[in-house]
Amino acid sequence: MSGSFRSGAGLGQRKRAELLELLRPCFARTGPWLQAGKYAAALMSQIPARNGWTIAEHAGDRTPDKTQRLLNRAVWDTFAAMRVVRRFAVAGLDEAACKAGRRCGLAVGAIDETGQVKAGTRTAGVKRQYLGCVGKVADGINTVHLAYVREQTGHALIGAREWIPARHAGDPVTSAVMGLPEGLAFRTKGQLAIDILTEAFADGVRLDFVSDEVYGACTELREYLEGQDQAYVLRVQSSFRLTLASGITLTCKQAAVRLDGRRGWEIRSAGTGSKGQRWYAWAWLATASARHHLLIRRHLATGELAFCYCYLPEGQPASPSRPIRAAGLRWPAEDFEFGKNCFGLDQSQVRLYTAITRHTVLVMAALAICAVTAALLRRRTDTQAPAPALPDQPRPPTRG
Repeated sequence: MSGSFRSGAGLGQRKRAELLELLRPCFARTGPWLQAGKYAAALMSQIPARNGWTIAEHAGDRTPDKTQRLLNRAVWDTFAAMRVVRRFAVAGLDEAACKAGRRCGLAVGAIDETGQVKAGTRTAGVKRQYLGCVGKVADGINTVHLAYVREQTGHALIGAREWIPARHAGDPVTSAVMGLPEGLAFRTKGQLAIDILTEAFADGVRLDFVSDEVYGACTELREYLEGQDQAYVLRVQSSFRLTLASGITLTCKQAAVRLDGRRGWEIRSAGTGSKGQRWYAWAWLATASARHHLLIRRHLATGELAFCYCYLPEGQPASPSRPIRAAGLRWPAEDFEFGKNCFGLDQSQVRLYTAITRHTVLVMAALAICAVTAALLRRRTDTQAPAPALPDQPRPPTRG
C-alpha cells in the first residue's frame, strides 16, 4: 500500500470522526448517533446498493431494524444535523482552498433539483411528474438542493428540501399518512431555494455568486437575492423578456438575433472539464438597469444558445469575466448521478417525510467527508513530475 494512499485513508477516517463528533449533540441517545455513523460509513463503502438490508449488513446488524429506526423513529434533530454538515463542508473546502493558495477562487452556491422514482401513492411528495433522472413523466419525488462550489478546490451539498405538492400539504389525512410535519405549508421550488439560502446565509456562508439552471424565471428568488445584495447568474429560457439599455423590450432569443455577426461575441473558457478547457462564444448585453446584464453562451460546434440573467451589486465590475467563471462552476447534473450511483442519494427505501430527509442528510454527510478529504489531499497528491532541465536528464523514480 502506498504512503499517499495510507495518508488519504487516515485523513478520511479523521474527518469522518470529526464530523460524527460534531453531530453528537443532534441526537438524544448514543445508540442512534452510533448507528448514524455506521450508516454514513456504509454510504461511503463499495457495497453495490445502499438500502436497508445492505446498510444493515455492512454495519454488522442481522436485520435492518436499527437502520429503519434511525430513519423513522429515533429522536434526533434532522435539520440541526444538516446545519452541522453544512458548516463542516464549507469550513473544510475553505481550509483546503487557503492551503492551496486559492483564496481568490470564487465561492458559488449552485441551486438545482433531483428526482427519485417512487411507486405507489403513500410516499411523501410523490406525484406523477416529469423526472429528469429518467427523462420522462413518472411517479416520483423531487428535492431542491444547494451545493457549495469552491473554484479549483471541490464542492459538496450543503442544503436540501423535499418539494411537497399543495394537495398533500393541504389534506390532513394525506399529511398524516405521509408523515408530514404539523403545520407544513406548501412552498414552490423557488421558495424552497430561498429557504435553503436563508439558512446558509444565517450560518455565515459567503457566496460570490448564486447560480442556477432551473429557477431563473422565479421573480421572488431574484428579488430575494437582490435584497441580500447577492450577485447571481441564473439560467433563463429563450422566451424570458427583458429591457435592453436602448429601451427596447425583447426576449432573450430576439436579443441574441440582434447581435452583429462576430463583433458581439468573444471566445472564452468556461473552465476545465474532463476533456480539457470548455470553450464557448459569449455575449454580454447591458439592460435598462445598470446592475443587470444578459449573458449568452453559444456552443462553438452546434450554435446552441444558453441564457443567464445576471445581477452584480454596487461595487462589482460590470464585466463578464466573473459571471462566466461562475456559470462554468455551476455543478453539473452528472454530479447528482455521482451522488446517486456512489452514495445512494436516490436509494432510500422509505416513504415518510422525515425518513427521506434523514437519508438525504446522511448522504450529505458522506459526500462532505469525501469532498473535504479529497480537497485537502489535492495538493499533496499532485505527483506530476517537473519538466526536465537538460535533454539527457534521467527519468525521476516512480513514487509508491
